[in-house]
Amino acid sequence: MALGLEEAFGAAGEFGGGQRRLTACLVLLQIYVACQSMLIVLVGAVPDYHIDQEEIPASRAELAKRIHFADNFTSIVTEWYLIEQEAYKVSLASSLFFAGLLIGNITFGPLSDKLGRKPVYISGLFFDVIFGYVTALAPNYDTFAVSRFFVGIVNGGMSLVSFVLTQEYVGKSFWSFTGSLTNLTFAVGIAVYALLGYCVREWRYLALVSNTPGIFFLLLSFMLPESPRWLYSQGKMAEAEDVLQYIALGNGKERLNLKLKPSTGALRKDESAPGILNLVKHPVLRWRTIILMYIWYACSFVYYGLTLNAGELRGNLYLNVALSGLVEVPAFPLCMFFIEKSWSGRRKTMTCFLVFAGLACIFTMVLPANAGLLLSPTLLALCGKMMVSAAFNIVYIYTSELYPTVLRNAGLGVCSMSCRFGGILAPFVPSMKSLSPSVPFVVFGISGLSAGFLTLLLPETLNKPIAESIEDVQSPKYQVLKNEEAEQTG
Repeated sequence: MALGLEEAFGAAGEFGGGQRRLTACLVLLQIYVACQSMLIVLVGAVPDYHIDQEEIPASRAELAKRIHFADNFTSIVTEWYLIEQEAYKVSLASSLFFAGLLIGNITFGPLSDKLGRKPVYISGLFFDVIFGYVTALAPNYDTFAVSRFFVGIVNGGMSLVSFVLTQEYVGKSFWSFTGSLTNLTFAVGIAVYALLGYCVREWRYLALVSNTPGIFFLLLSFMLPESPRWLYSQGKMAEAEDVLQYIALGNGKERLNLKLKPSTGALRKDESAPGILNLVKHPVLRWRTIILMYIWYACSFVYYGLTLNAGELRGNLYLNVALSGLVEVPAFPLCMFFIEKSWSGRRKTMTCFLVFAGLACIFTMVLPANAGLLLSPTLLALCGKMMVSAAFNIVYIYTSELYPTVLRNAGLGVCSMSCRFGGILAPFVPSMKSLSPSVPFVVFGISGLSAGFLTLLLPETLNKPIAESIEDVQSPKYQVLKNEEAEQTG
């Protein structure tokens, strides 16, 4: 008897030992991704310094004789004297990395939808490792900056594809778990990077140590199978059945007599895979994409806005970096609990987290600085950061479920692109304090609140079937109105 894809996953095991081994490699990869993403925080750190004369020496050789750095670590600042008029180069290297992320998010998603998840993911990881070593061995600033740009392209694209691959190895009912675990591991990875920085104070060695685990993950990744969902969406039934058999055997099951039903939207051999233009060509996908792009943008905008406006943490540099990751950890069990409940689901939970994050911005604006520990603006801002981190976690899972398999990576790529714009714009908002001290908080608060309410326009995906093709999305059972009617009658 022919089975549907979700029925086949049920027969093979939705999250057995075989799938846990497959996803473990991709989930732990997030520690490496976090180290690459946060590299500039320590590698570009500016230590205290003193110059022996009032005027800054004109030549680098003279500056090297006159300047004295206070802290016991090195960075690109201490090696290439990126201070005063040259200080902007640290921020420029960071901006180039984010610009690379933009390009990677746009290109890798559609590529993996056309060519397959595994080859695009492995290619991205390979070049990520290569350019990571170029960063560590860069002979001058220009080489360092260019390498960070290319690391951004391959790191952003590769991590996006690995997230989708992690989701597509397991049954739909475990998507929220694997998605949350992936994002939780990234937050822990930030703390791991801080620990590495504390132990390795020379920036080149730190970059080498942070990049080397990529080789281990690259070798492991060759043993991963292709996504059965992608194979199914491409009409490659025999190959999809083989992967599901492999998963079933890994889960300790006897060899199954699996036969998949043909996908209604499966591609014919002479037909090309759907492109990124399909996100705007079809009305249902067009409106979903517009709303999701704004939500991703607002998540990033509010997250970085709260980080910048919470006040500069004083004390140990490495402890501050670790805390910036660990403060996000409580967000993941919170969203895991709520998004699986029938009375909250994905849509209502994300709405609440975004609204609370927006309210945190606005309440931070009105609280006095001496309000006490429990009502201090800093604590409220950290709570807001935890809330928007939870929303970030949900939006990855929610977006994966809202797009059909044939366009899932393209949709995630476009949404991630808009997310990067939020991160780029957020640092400029604090300068609006010159108009009024409350203006930045109003901007961030309105962004969070508006994104929260816009989420209500999207359909709920909890316990709903996953669309494999564009035809599935356009069929009545996937329409927003039908979903809402089903919820009201359920």
